[in-house]
Order: sequence, then structure tokens, then C-alpha cells
Amino acid sequence: MTGWLTEAVPRGRVAAFRTLVYLFVAADLVVFTPWVRTRVDVPGDLYQPLLVGRLLPLPTPTPALVGVVFWVLLVAALLAATGRAPRLLGWTVFALYFEWMIVAMSYGKVDHDRFGLLVALAVLPTAGRARHGDPTRTEAGGWALRVTQIAVICTYFLAAWAKFRFGGLDWATGSVLARAIIRRGTDLADLIAQVPHLLIVAQFGILAFELLSPLVFVLPERWRTAMVGFFYSFHLVTVATITISFAPHLVAMTAFLPLEKVRPLAFARRLRHRPTPPPPSSSPPPATVIKEFASPRRSTPTQTP
Repeated sequence: MTGWLTEAVPRGRVAAFRTLVYLFVAADLVVFTPWVRTRVDVPGDLYQPLLVGRLLPLPTPTPALVGVVFWVLLVAALLAATGRAPRLLGWTVFALYFEWMIVAMSYGKVDHDRFGLLVALAVLPTAGRARHGDPTRTEAGGWALRVTQIAVICTYFLAAWAKFRFGGLDWATGSVLARAIIRRGTDLADLIAQVPHLLIVAQFGILAFELLSPLVFVLPERWRTAMVGFFYSFHLVTVATITISFAPHLVAMTAFLPLEKVRPLAFARRLRHRPTPPPPSSSPPPATVIKEFASPRRSTPTQTP
């Protein structure tokens, strides 16, 4: 079990995963969750912190507090994406993003798509230094990726458990997807909804997919990659039909992928230094040809009978 948890991976994979995660944190602040800054505009009485926020305890958000968290976190995430000071910057990003999420989720709605990302932020500082393209294998980095993978799969499996806990089998036989399509469905979803019983079949399929998701850990590598591809396709269909994005979860799920093979900077450098093909040759014809055309032709003497 210990060997499985700490299975060594290339340091280049850890470096690529770290860069991707920290760049997403920066993008999350300005693209996906900028609305968190507006939480301070509502009365403080509406702030009902999550259990962890009550245990620590964390202060009620104020404009100054949220503003400082936003700007320091944005700068720290961008610096951490470079791989410098992985422990100092890594722990800073985790602590500040954790507070950002407490503020975001303490007003009545908790999103479960951020669990894997938070776990990734918590374990990445333990992976140590890693350079892009480095093939040297590391057990510390392997442990960080494995724990993130477990968190990703727990997101699926525990989602199924919650469905059974609060909805029972009625979740699968009810109108869950129909209500979602009515609220935020797309034209594609409207077409799917017209097929008799297809939504009920889809709900049973979602439950089966979530319950069976832990099988990804026992599959051979080739089939494991195919199953992760199925996970991504599931979320693609989700976005295309009911416009629900699991972007943080999808970023954390790249812990399953051989990211060391994706090196955009190296690819850009190769493109920049690619030799330019020479222009079409306009050199004079070979000397033998010149000589042939330059010398007069000898006429063949005519033989008379």
C-alpha cells in the first residue's frame, strides 16, 4: 500500500502539474470567482461560516480582508507557477485560497468541484523542487499526485453516496435532470429531453459511473487513461447540456495524465529556432551543361555514294 501511495513519477510531471494548478488559481480569482469580492457588500449577519471556519475561527469578511487576500493570492499564485520557493509560496497559496473558498461557500451554497483542487494545493508544497522536462523520478511528487487522484475519485464516489443519502433511489427515477434542463438547459439538452425515458437512463448511468469510478486505480495504464478520458467527456456533455462547469475538478484530474510530455515552452522554442528553408536555387547550370552549349556542334560529314 505504501509503495502504491508513493509510486515515483517524473519530476517533470510534478512541475507541469504545479504550473497548471497555480495558473488556474490565478485565473479562478479573475474569471471564475471574482464574485467572492462582492460578498462583503451583504450584511455580516448573513455570513454563516462552514464548520472549519467556526473551528479555527476565521473573522467575518470585510472589504479590507477580502481585498488583501485577493491581491496577495493573485501575486503568490503567479510566482508559485514558476516553481520558485515551492514550499513557501505553496503554503501561502493554499492558506489564502482556503480562506477565499471559506468566504465563497459560507453564504448558503457549497460547491463540491473544488475538493480535489484544494487537496492538490495542500500537498504540492510537500513535493519539493521540480523542473519541467526533468525525467528524474520522485516518490514525494508521486505521493502528492496520488493523494490528488484519490481526492478526485472521492468527489465522484461521495457524490453518489450523497445522492443515496438524501434522495435514495428516487434520485435516479425522479426528474433531477429535467429540472436542471428547465433551469439552465441548452438547445442540445432540449433535443435530448424529447427522447422518451432517456433522462431516467442517464440518471442511472450517472450513479453507476460515480459508484464505479474507484476502478480507475486497478485498471492497466492504457485503460486507466481511457477511463480518465471518459471522465472528461462526461463533463464536456454536462457543460454542453446544462452549462455546469467543473473547471477546478478538471484541473485536479490532470494528476492522472503524463503531463511531462506536454511542454509548450520547449515547443515554442523549437518553433522559434527552426531553420528557415533556403529559397529556390537560382545557381547557374552545371559546368558540363555550360560546356556543351558553349562549344559548337560538329556536323557529321555527308557520305556520297
